[in-house]
Amino acid sequence: MKVIGLTGGVGSGKSTVTEILKNMGFPAVQTDAVGKELMAPGEPGYLEITALFGNSILKNDGQIDRPKLALIIFQDSRRKALVESIIHPMVKKRVFNAVTEAQIAGKTEYFFVESALLYEDHYETICDEFWYVYAPESVRRERLKASRGYSDEKIDSILKNQLSDKKFRSICSQIIDNGGDPEHTKAQLEKLLNLC
Repeated sequence: MKVIGLTGGVGSGKSTVTEILKNMGFPAVQTDAVGKELMAPGEPGYLEITALFGNSILKNDGQIDRPKLALIIFQDSRRKALVESIIHPMVKKRVFNAVTEAQIAGKTEYFFVESALLYEDHYETICDEFWYVYAPESVRRERLKASRGYSDEKIDSILKNQLSDKKFRSICSQIIDNGGDPEHTKAQLEKLLNLC
C-alpha cells in the first residue's frame, strides 16, 4: 500500500481533492478533522487544552469555543506553539494508526493523508510521497473570500506564513492543478492512479 500525502496552500482545494478520492473508493484522513476530533469533550486534546486554559474557552455546552481559542493563541506565539506541541503529535499518532490499520486490512492500493503541514510536521515518516494540490493565488483568494468570508488582510497574513509555491513544488513528486473544475481535477487523479 502506498501512502500519499496531499498538501498545498490555503484555498487550494485540498479537501475537494480528498473528497474526489474518497468518492473513487480510496481511504483518506484529514489532519484538520482529526484535530477537531481530539478537541471534543473527553478526548485527550480536550483534556490537555482545558487544563491549560481553563473553562474560559468553553461554550455553554462544554465544547471548546474554537474561534475564542484561536483568538487567544494567534495573539501569543508562545501559547500557539504550546497548543501545537500538544495537538500535532496526537494528530500524527492517530494518522499513523489509521494508516497501519489500512495496511493490516490490505484492501487498498493507496491511502491518502491530507494536511497543509505535511512538510513542517515531518509526515515523510508516514507518507511515501507528497502530492501538491495547486491553484493560482487569484483563485485561492476568491475561494477564501466566498467560502470563509476572509478579508484581503487576513488572506495576506495567512499566505505570508505558508510555504511558497516554489517550496511546495520542490518537496512534492506530483502536482495536481485544482484551479479549474472538479472534472479536470478528477481526470488528473485517475491518470496519476493509472485508472484510465
